[in-house]
Amino acid sequence: MQRASLYFTSPARVSICTEEIPPLEPEQLFIQTLFSAISPGTEMLLYRGQLPGDLPLDENIAGFRTPPTYPLKYGYSLVGRVTAIGRSIDPAWVGRTVFSFHPHESHFAASPEELLPVPADVTPEQAVFLPSMETAVNFVMDGAPLIGEEVAVFGQGIVGLLTTALLGRFPLSRLVTLDNYLLRRQISVELGAHASFDSADIGQVKSLLGDGVDLCYEVSGSPEALDQAISLTGYGGRVIIGSWYGTKKVNLDLGGRFHRSRIRLMSSQVSTLSPEQSGRWTKARRFAFAWEMLKSIQPHRLITHKIPFASAGDAFRLIDQEPAQTVQVVLTYEDG
Repeated sequence: MQRASLYFTSPARVSICTEEIPPLEPEQLFIQTLFSAISPGTEMLLYRGQLPGDLPLDENIAGFRTPPTYPLKYGYSLVGRVTAIGRSIDPAWVGRTVFSFHPHESHFAASPEELLPVPADVTPEQAVFLPSMETAVNFVMDGAPLIGEEVAVFGQGIVGLLTTALLGRFPLSRLVTLDNYLLRRQISVELGAHASFDSADIGQVKSLLGDGVDLCYEVSGSPEALDQAISLTGYGGRVIIGSWYGTKKVNLDLGGRFHRSRIRLMSSQVSTLSPEQSGRWTKARRFAFAWEMLKSIQPHRLITHKIPFASAGDAFRLIDQEPAQTVQVVLTYEDG
């Protein structure tokens, strides 16, 4: 049997290749893909050739533990259905909808440990948002917003929007977001932001916030936004840096008020748990809460484009060249 697999072959180029599927091992399950979501963050760094060549893509995911080199299969948000099992697998798995941190391809084999069963009350379209929701949950946990605080979020891509949706449930005095694109700003307000501004209007935002925010998130992926986030943060405030800039360099102005303002810069990355939380929290507990937030927030309404897997090249070009029109692009495998 054959499968179709997407490869990043060089900057700005992806190809779909047909491959033979190895025989199913006794401890494996066979999955037919239903949907996979394209990450507008890490995947677009890879698409644009902006990933550092000396760091693994993800040390916690098998197959991504070495530095990236083209050609490369990549992707980490796939939902499929179990259609066959090895002789050592419980038959109850057959027909089950599952999530996997797996590259974009039509079929694949995996062990049960590599799969997360999708809850019965979560649709496949909702389930593809699990990595983004888990990341947003991690950002909020690391920022630890307090009652009555003023919070700002730079970047309203899909992870930024989900972060805003979670923060919107807190009793904050003000939640302000910034993004370059009107569509995302409009959705941001719908999800709970009190106001959303064009990133170019940073001066207006500073005037609105007076002494600065207590907590600021930089999740735009833009190095320039980090300097703006610092300038928007008040004395003793926290800046959570969720962006991965890849090979893009960051120039910061740390010679002015930053030095005397005791502002804390903290990196936040979903592959691990903060040491302060690891005594009580586990990845399993965080996943369980992320599933609950998917059911509550219903992020499938943020899908702006569903594109057949055979046209994946068009999907990546759309995200790269028309970001104002996209929030979440999902590949469909209806012919799988």
